[in-house]
Amino acid sequence: MSSQEENFDALLFSMAQQMEGGVAEMLDTVFGFLLRKTDFYIGGPDGQAEKMVMDAFKKHSKGADEVRRKKKAEAAEEERRRQERAKKKKEEEEKSAEKGATVRELTDEEAEKIQREIEEEKTKKSEKPAEQKEESKEEGSKSDDEEKEEDKGKVQPNAGNGYDFDNFTWTQTLQEVEVRVDLGKAPLKPRDLFIDIRKNHLRFGIKGRDPILDGPLPHEIKVDESTWTVDNGRALLINLEKVNQMNWWNRLITTHPELNTKKINPEPSKLSDLDGETRGMVEKMMYDQRQKELGLPTSEDQKKQDMLKKFMEQHPEMDFSKCKFN
Repeated sequence: MSSQEENFDALLFSMAQQMEGGVAEMLDTVFGFLLRKTDFYIGGPDGQAEKMVMDAFKKHSKGADEVRRKKKAEAAEEERRRQERAKKKKEEEEKSAEKGATVRELTDEEAEKIQREIEEEKTKKSEKPAEQKEESKEEGSKSDDEEKEEDKGKVQPNAGNGYDFDNFTWTQTLQEVEVRVDLGKAPLKPRDLFIDIRKNHLRFGIKGRDPILDGPLPHEIKVDESTWTVDNGRALLINLEKVNQMNWWNRLITTHPELNTKKINPEPSKLSDLDGETRGMVEKMMYDQRQKELGLPTSEDQKKQDMLKKFMEQHPEMDFSKCKFN
């Protein structure tokens, strides 16, 4: 590009920016200027003006063709690289799949059926002669005595796996803790109460009176997901979302008497309630346990057999007839 062309670039670019109709409007303006202010159309033989336009167009279109060719080549190269990456990724996934266990995800119905079969097998195996049952009873009574000694001084949980105090009750699931506070007969509004929920501290009560509860929590909670509401002006309901959703709380605040968590009676859960990773792990364990009960290969055994089968198919020239496999 000549320096003269570069000198006009700024002028032409400014001109193009003002054209709302884009290139078409710019060309129309240029040719209109040539008509009104020059003898471009009538100053030469017939067809000369058109020839000059076409010569300039063809001259610069060659440069555009070169740019187009380069872009096409770059796109083809990028596509080739993309296909190579996809092929490599697929090979890595296939290798990873060969290393992983070949376990089919069970439906809820299949999982429940397997669980029932496992329980039935356990029941059959647990049937013992009378003498063994007596020994078991004696051992059981000893362990009960030890357990009672260990849990001495602990309070029994209520039906909701929490504890009932005089003016409030708390219950729990593995996911959350619920506190229900009796506000008395006179209806109260939210503005009559004070509630302070922190990740490791709980404080609430009626304004102008001593707090009903004020103390540190035994475990952290998710403050943003914890809520409270007033039920008909006579009860305060507080829901605390647990951070650790795998453990039972043995008290609401650290100064309360300790619950006997061995007496907690959780509601039966379903596989569908579990997250994907945990459910997959439980299903694999249930599958392997069932296979062992039935004398069949576990998922690990099946994986080894599948790898051996694939190896044999890839090497038909080898004689495996005299090999013994466990």
